[in-house]
Amino acid sequence: MSVFLARSSGVAIVMAFSAQAALADVTAKDVWSDWKSYMTATGYTVNGTETMSGDTLTISDISMAIPVMEEDTSGTFTLPDIKFVENGDGTVNIMLPAEMPIMFKIDGPEGPVSGTVLYSHDGSPMLVSGDADEMTYDYASGLMKIALKDLTVPDADVPKEAIKVSMTLTDVVTKTIMSNADSRTYNQTMTSETLNFEASIDVPDDGGSGAFKGAMQGVNFTGITTVPNGLESTDMAALLRGGFSAEGTFDFASGNSAINGQDGADTFALDSTSEGGTIAFDMGLDGLTYDVKQNRTETNITSSDLPFPLALSMAEAGFKLTMPVAKSDEEQDFALGLVLRDFDVPEMLWGMVDPTGALPHDPATIALDLAGKAKLAFDFFDPEAMAEVENGEQAPGELHALTVNSLEISAAGAKLTGTGDFAFNNDDLSTFDGMPAPSGEANLTLAGANTLLDKLIGMGLVSDSDAMGARMMMGMLAVPGDGEDTLTSKIEVTEDGQIKANGQRIK
Repeated sequence: MSVFLARSSGVAIVMAFSAQAALADVTAKDVWSDWKSYMTATGYTVNGTETMSGDTLTISDISMAIPVMEEDTSGTFTLPDIKFVENGDGTVNIMLPAEMPIMFKIDGPEGPVSGTVLYSHDGSPMLVSGDADEMTYDYASGLMKIALKDLTVPDADVPKEAIKVSMTLTDVVTKTIMSNADSRTYNQTMTSETLNFEASIDVPDDGGSGAFKGAMQGVNFTGITTVPNGLESTDMAALLRGGFSAEGTFDFASGNSAINGQDGADTFALDSTSEGGTIAFDMGLDGLTYDVKQNRTETNITSSDLPFPLALSMAEAGFKLTMPVAKSDEEQDFALGLVLRDFDVPEMLWGMVDPTGALPHDPATIALDLAGKAKLAFDFFDPEAMAEVENGEQAPGELHALTVNSLEISAAGAKLTGTGDFAFNNDDLSTFDGMPAPSGEANLTLAGANTLLDKLIGMGLVSDSDAMGARMMMGMLAVPGDGEDTLTSKIEVTEDGQIKANGQRIK
């Protein structure tokens, strides 16, 4: 269903968020034709009855269908009347009903899924200006809401109203420039004072229920999408080779959320706040990148399975991924990053493992930044090629280089940091038992490890024999550093398969 969800989201964006402005003439029929062209370019078959009366074009009996999505699956949308009103100055107002039910039906191998999504707003028109080659859509609304009104799932003993989902935005301003030359380009911006979302499920006979709600303040989005003309929109691999690209950044100033659930006598609740964050994405033939960050998160957890509430905090949380998506004989970049910085747990939880306060209760940090080069042996968005990889019929590719730009792990007074750089010989799969033979080195620094071991022994959490084994291992792989209770280690892997630790061969 991933393709269906992406496309249905695209419909909502165009119908709810489209926007921008220029100085030229457009007619009502130009705008409707542009909409149909957009929908067709994204894979829909669009039908509707056109009635022109004076300066108003009314489109009724609107239906949009996707004949081919995922295997044996198709979907249709049905919309109420939409009016395109010529303003007499070369611009057009698009008039959407204040309450606009959008009915959908998905026919899949397990049976039809159907429902109704209600789009509502304050009735403000969407202003379209420009010309037939580049149209600008401007829209502003004090209130906008998208809500799932009912949902019917085959062979599910769930009432139609048991699942509720809604999203509400206030003081929304959007702008979209749609240009159509050799390819179709969408340049979008959106701001909203608040974004609220809610989801819940309540199945009385099962005795289970759950709810999720949250809000964001100071919401902003900017993005550009380019879609090549004349290509089958369901073939993402072909679209990428033809020039498809999409990039965008979503950020918010602050946010809060709450989750609760109940299953019989078992209960669970979580609420959190944050000081804002960013979600950025970039996709094209060169690869796919996600970069997610969140600042100063405070989380509270209660559960019938926990003896007391938990209060957790984190100064920064982040995740970054860059990966190739197109088959290539050339090396391509990849990267992976993870940050959990200054993760703090309550003293009550520390008291369970360290009642005497022997250990430092400083916040913990895990931070990793990797980059490298690889060859991808299949098109990531080709379902048949992906199935061959999953079934072991096709090798995913080759790893050629890996760089550890930074590594940091700190907790309970100990800290490990390091960097590394390795190359991989894919012609040598025997030296390291089927793995491409690496060559390069890693440099590590460990501070506070012996002090931590002493304290763990004193607390009875580590035995003397276990601590001795750990110290012997550190003695084999590391040498004393410049600071007190500091160890350094240089691990080298040579091209002929030797492994050395601080110059001493260990393999």
